[in-house]
Amino acid sequence: MDDDAVFRALADASRRLLLDRLHQRNGQTLVQLCEGLAMTRQAVAKHLAQLEHANLVSTRRQGREKLHFLNPVPINEIAERWIGKFERPHLAALSDLKQELERPDEGEPTG
Repeated sequence: MDDDAVFRALADASRRLLLDRLHQRNGQTLVQLCEGLAMTRQAVAKHLAQLEHANLVSTRRQGREKLHFLNPVPINEIAERWIGKFERPHLAALSDLKQELERPDEGEPTG
């Protein structure tokens, strides 16, 4: 696995958005992935090519269409390597504390 390619691919917000969209509905065409985005079809195609290079997206031809599928394995491998070496219970406790502190109090007066 090329960690650098994965990190480069994940560094861009547009590529993360495409991964999120594939997570929501896997097996989309380029046209489907472009729907509702403020990007040209060519820009989306370039982002998908980088995601494919990083092995985060795989494709399959179905007739005249090219379907795109999320491959979560490289992300999991990074999580195992970079996050797994830290103590997960401690990180989970800190995350829970952060969420609790950021949650607005329900009994707090407004205004």
